Amino acid sequence: MSGGLLVEVAGPLTTVQDLGRAGYAHLGVPRSGALDRPALLLGNRLVGNPASAAGLEITLGPFAAVARRPGTIALTGAAAPLRVGGRPAPLNAPVQVRVGDRIEVGRAVLGLRAYLTISGGLTPSPVLSSRSTDTLSLLGPPVVRAGAHLPLGPVVASPAAVDLAPRPVLGGPLTLRITWGPRADRFADAEALVGGPYRVRTESNRVGARLSGPSLTRADAAELPSEGIVLGSVQVPADGQPLVFLADHPTTGGYPVVAVVHAADLPLLAQARPGDEVHFRP
Repeated sequence: MSGGLLVEVAGPLTTVQDLGRAGYAHLGVPRSGALDRPALLLGNRLVGNPASAAGLEITLGPFAAVARRPGTIALTGAAAPLRVGGRPAPLNAPVQVRVGDRIEVGRAVLGLRAYLTISGGLTPSPVLSSRSTDTLSLLGPPVVRAGAHLPLGPVVASPAAVDLAPRPVLGGPLTLRITWGPRADRFADAEALVGGPYRVRTESNRVGARLSGPSLTRADAAELPSEGIVLGSVQVPADGQPLVFLADHPTTGGYPVVAVVHAADLPLLAQARPGDEVHFRP
């Protein structure tokens, strides 16, 4: 095979992601895209890609692939050990790769999702103007498996002239800003949401972050008709435990939405690991 990446180790969940396919909710299609958008954007800047280029979202790791052409890579997002051609390489920095170099990403030690970008960007066939893998509706390229060959586009610009880019602090309790939602009045104790704390549950995924903590009690037990759901919606199922919808969220739902998380805070939640503490602040 010529060009691209040949995947040897795919890890528990590795997907192709770009900035998503926003604008199709009326067709029942989630936006998808990178959960930590700033990390993907940084990676693309470091390797000289346009912002819209697709990279790999590597959940927890490990991951390994062999480069089939020379180029530049960057690993951003979660802090995970990186080796290129058998040598340690820095995070959040442009790293040169040669033909045949093995790119190895170890298990994340801080954060949850690492983003591997490569000059030229990944170029599987787009679906509805995006190359993102949607784990809910199964649109876009399939989840990356060992043995997959990932094609690359043409290099359009030189890598960034920096040695290292700053990154957000990872780990520790999170504080998420919220706006009260359209159905806050369906709860007798909506304010309990900001009393917290909550913790991220292991059932969390790209659809949403499930939390455990103070239960919210319905003031009105009547069922709601399905209505539109936006990114960051804090929905409360029958068990009273909140669920924050992420990029692969359904476009409609029947459980009441008590609040909506500020879009700028969602990347923090994307890097939260099971057991991490979460607080909400109006």
